[in-house]
Amino acid sequence: MKSFVYHQPKTVADAVRLLSQRDTMAIAGGQDLLGAMKDGLFEPGHVVNLKSLPGLREIRETSSGLQIGALVTLTEIAEHPVIRRDYTALAEAAESVATPQIRNVGTIGGNLCQRPRCWYFRDPHVHCLKKGGDQCYAARGDNRYHAIISPGPCYIVHPSDCAPALLAFGARVTIASAKGTRTVALKDFFQMPDKNLKGENILQAGEIITQITVPKPPAGTRSTYVKVREKDSFDWALVAAAVVLQIQGGVCRRASVVLGGVAPIPYESAEAAKSLVGKTVNVQTAAAAGSAAVAKATPLEMNAYKVPMAEAVVKRAVLAAAGVTG
Repeated sequence: MKSFVYHQPKTVADAVRLLSQRDTMAIAGGQDLLGAMKDGLFEPGHVVNLKSLPGLREIRETSSGLQIGALVTLTEIAEHPVIRRDYTALAEAAESVATPQIRNVGTIGGNLCQRPRCWYFRDPHVHCLKKGGDQCYAARGDNRYHAIISPGPCYIVHPSDCAPALLAFGARVTIASAKGTRTVALKDFFQMPDKNLKGENILQAGEIITQITVPKPPAGTRSTYVKVREKDSFDWALVAAAVVLQIQGGVCRRASVVLGGVAPIPYESAEAAKSLVGKTVNVQTAAAAGSAAVAKATPLEMNAYKVPMAEAVVKRAVLAAAGVTG
């Protein structure tokens, strides 16, 4: 690994000033960045430690919802009693990440901003489209784990487990820069490759996430996160689904269905949600939601298996969120 200068800023203002300089990257839990640096994927001359920043390690419950500091660990989210009770999908998503050791140091901000796990992107010897090359090798190569819903020209899948759950709850992120702070809806934070080929979100140099705000769910809201992976231990999702339902009088009044592992961003299916609203949740309506969620899928040569898998995962998540035995 190339040597680098290590910085420990004491304020957010100092951190964004340092990160505005060239050849600089941020580190928090370090689970993504350090591995990539050891593999030679990134070789920054300067690394800025965000863990030293004050005030970003708290979970606050307010009358309007939750305020989660970007440096809160995944373990803290998974074990927080209010999140487990009222934001169940988020707790389950955080608990599904990696191993206990990684969850103990991995941060929610880092989980949202981690880079793709595509083996072509991660190989320092492959100059793929996302790294400035002239082609996406997954398009015609080994694409068994890649996107089934993508506008191209890149077919990564977003690796975050917490992002689909937060998106399903309508979360917003606060971003700090040298110009001040701004807050954007999480659905506007992530970007498809046809809009941002070399990145996965709207963050620019010198910008960091400082807080995630999650609205308080209305009465009657239930949620869950279902993840299918190749092995039960440390692994990323083949397909996942975060489902948030508001059920009153046995009828679904509001719904949100967000998939992971199928697209370059957490994929919100408005069609699946629409198919549930105004109806009683049962096996038939859950199956219809699953079908609607994959209606726009155009799988690659080796990943067509993800289509029925995603359909089944959405169905299972809808039934589980509604408390219905399928």
